Amino acid sequence: MSASWQRRAAARPEAVEVTTLALLCALTVASVLTTRAIMPTTPVLWPGVALAVVASAAPRRRREQPLAVLTVTLVCTMALAVLGYLLTPGLMGPLLWAQYSVSLRSPRRTAWSTAAAAAAGIAVTGLFVPTFHDSPVLAIVNPAAWVLLSAACGAYVRVRREYAAARAAHADRQREEDARHRVIQERMRIARELHDVVAHHLTLADAQAGTAAHLARTDPEKALGIVALLPRTTADALRELKATVGLLREDADPGDDLTPAPGLAQLPGLVDSCAAAGLEVTVTVEGPSHPLSPVLDLTAYRIVQEALTNVSKHAATRTARVRLVRTAHYLTLTVTNDTAPGRPGPVPGAGRGYGLRGMRERTAAVGGTFHAGPRPGGGFEVACALPLDRPDESLAP
Repeated sequence: MSASWQRRAAARPEAVEVTTLALLCALTVASVLTTRAIMPTTPVLWPGVALAVVASAAPRRRREQPLAVLTVTLVCTMALAVLGYLLTPGLMGPLLWAQYSVSLRSPRRTAWSTAAAAAAGIAVTGLFVPTFHDSPVLAIVNPAAWVLLSAACGAYVRVRREYAAARAAHADRQREEDARHRVIQERMRIARELHDVVAHHLTLADAQAGTAAHLARTDPEKALGIVALLPRTTADALRELKATVGLLREDADPGDDLTPAPGLAQLPGLVDSCAAAGLEVTVTVEGPSHPLSPVLDLTAYRIVQEALTNVSKHAATRTARVRLVRTAHYLTLTVTNDTAPGRPGPVPGAGRGYGLRGMRERTAAVGGTFHAGPRPGGGFEVACALPLDRPDESLAP
């Protein structure tokens, strides 16, 4: 059930967003009603409900305008306190979520400055509420502590994402260094072979020429036989020399490669290469076609590439489906394959490789969600939702 829920959540990010906001609104309104019922002095109802609804709707814009959303939720929360409502964690839910989003998406100094300002605003409001003058913990300390705790959680998640991005970048650099090292080793091997080829054939040709010159007067026929072998020796030397030098002429230095990074525009070429390897891939694209940022474009291409590679290596079936869905805020990628008739087939990526870990880290680095696992009807599925409007996506690999 958990895997099924994660798969549906990754495939429908907009529905998850609306459901989360609805649950937040219900929790906040319920907290307003509960607080009103237990307070010794009954606060006014409808202004409190209206403020709760406004505060719950504001996080819809938390990705585009996190500071504005934090300001709206803070003003609504302070107004609820002025009306006489007890600031419980449930009633402060929109404010805590907004503070978490600011700490997640803003620079570190901005995040903690806004957290200190929000906590100070809540504390100052508590000082002017006569209902809680006898309990400063409920009026000041407890609400301010919840604001600072949400800021700390957002900062922690941001650090984890930065770590994941740095780890993915380090892995990419390590692969490049390994490739460069292999190229250097290969060139050293070719240089040794070149030396052996030249030394062997030229030494043989020199010896043959010297022997022919020595026998030219005493045994002309034998000298002519040796001379007849010289063209074959030199031809072999030229042939091997040409083959060896031809490898050295290849531009194999990764640091000099100015080719643009791959993206979804290269997806047809990837499909063709899979077809040449015997894997039939069907691609479906839905939603408006807008240009992606280079980081997001590269991330999406690498995830599709790794998922198709896993299908080609591990799956029993020789077909796969790629589905790309673009909405206003998300790019959803789904790569699936069925089980071959009569054969259960191994699970793609279930071995000791790092394909799934790499896809998960790439998705987390751009703030997306990732799921991979067996399908209920058989086969395997990789699904991820990548946010299109994440301002700190430069942290991605």
